[in-house]
Amino acid sequence: MIEDMLVRVWDDLIGRVTGPFKFRLILQPLMALFFAVRDGLRDAREGRSAYFWSFFTEPTLRTGRLLEGWRAVGRVFIFAIVIDAVYQYVVRRWFYPGEAVITAIILAFIPYVVLRGPVGRIANLWRRRSAASRPPC
Repeated sequence: MIEDMLVRVWDDLIGRVTGPFKFRLILQPLMALFFAVRDGLRDAREGRSAYFWSFFTEPTLRTGRLLEGWRAVGRVFIFAIVIDAVYQYVVRRWFYPGEAVITAIILAFIPYVVLRGPVGRIANLWRRRSAASRPPC
């Protein structure tokens, strides 16, 4: 029973790559990238540590950082679920909420979490280099 369900979920997830609405496989990670860049640049301006890394190094700030990330990527996440629900209805004539959540995590949340930290680090390096190359006043 569980094995059959896992096979169905896997087949359904792989089927999303070639079916209708495949544009979302590019659109949703791009939207997550936009928010990751915006927030990573803000992290660099405010001198904060890398987003994902801060979950391990600053446990007192973990909840606040998680809420901040959710606020930024939440709309993209919800949009991913809605688009996946429409896709499922068109293709399968049924809605599997677990598959919609898995798809939203893969297309929206993971790209945001993975990209926000490196964007902040690159911005910090760039700011330091530009500050070091300026002549003293």
